Amino acid sequence: MQALVLEKKGELSLREIALPLDVGPDDVRIAIHTVGVCGSDVHYYTHGAIGSYIVRAPMVLGHEASGTIVETGANVTRLTVGDRVCMEPGVPNMSSRATKLGIYNVDPDVKFWATPPVHGVLAPQAVHPAAFTYKLPDNVSFAEGAMVEPFAIGMQAATRARIVPGDVAVVVGCGPIGIMIALAALAGGCSKVLISDFSAPKLQIAGQYPGIVPVNIGEQSLVEAVAAATDKWGADIVFEASGSPKAFADLFDVVRPGGAVVLVGLPVEAVEINVPAAISKEVRIETVFRYANIFDRALQLIASGKADLKPLITGTYDFTDSIKAFERAAQGNPQDVKLQILLTGEKG
Repeated sequence: MQALVLEKKGELSLREIALPLDVGPDDVRIAIHTVGVCGSDVHYYTHGAIGSYIVRAPMVLGHEASGTIVETGANVTRLTVGDRVCMEPGVPNMSSRATKLGIYNVDPDVKFWATPPVHGVLAPQAVHPAAFTYKLPDNVSFAEGAMVEPFAIGMQAATRARIVPGDVAVVVGCGPIGIMIALAALAGGCSKVLISDFSAPKLQIAGQYPGIVPVNIGEQSLVEAVAAATDKWGADIVFEASGSPKAFADLFDVVRPGGAVVLVGLPVEAVEINVPAAISKEVRIETVFRYANIFDRALQLIASGKADLKPLITGTYDFTDSIKAFERAAQGNPQDVKLQILLTGEKG
């Protein structure tokens, strides 16, 4: 079938490729409707690798997806043909120790869409385990369904933070994941979330949400902004979502004594952390890698209206224009948050 294929670093093509479509007894086959363009997809396109994951052969991109079930396996009873669904893109080894511990996101054997050598789903159809496929509520669109995956990262971060109602949080980095974290933190009970970046357009988008306070660090020190917002006490939780090595310098100046720092952004290289500053405040440090046991909760929060992700969709492309969508994403336009690709030609 035709798919968007990353041939090698910097080279995309829309061409025919053989993809596995055999439906096992516990699987469903899905007609893909909407796929989001993720930063990791773009990174594979521009750099050909993320850490030890290296593109060594042509690979179909895309892992933020929604669609409609067109076939079910013999053992599948929870889902039926015609159901509108979104899909959790990582499938672990169900017998692994990590999975048995409930942390299947760090299972070394996990197979994750569009992570070499596993193909993604920027193609008309895909087969996926029913256990990792979720029915969309009637009030959740395909576009929102394709946003569940990045929002699940925000939910994972908020869960790892152990938010107490009324907490004041800081998110460093106002990219798509940073905004998702801010929304998840508010839904989780934070009274206020300060979000920092150099990008005025992205901060303006985030600032549309009640409870999110944008801080342009090109104009104001984040340390000063947090001090002013907390009577010089510091934030209860600081989420690092930029992945920038420079962001780590001030993290422990921003968090309060006994607070938490949650690391979400993934630096390209190793970075320095001020351990004495963390110890002197007895700061709890948490890390986030994807998500586990949270996809359905993220979907329900979107359905409830407590997390409106629609304003974050800043561009939509037809499947035939997929390469243009990636070229735009690679430009890093400051006004862009989330670009999506429609495989049906129809929104919904």
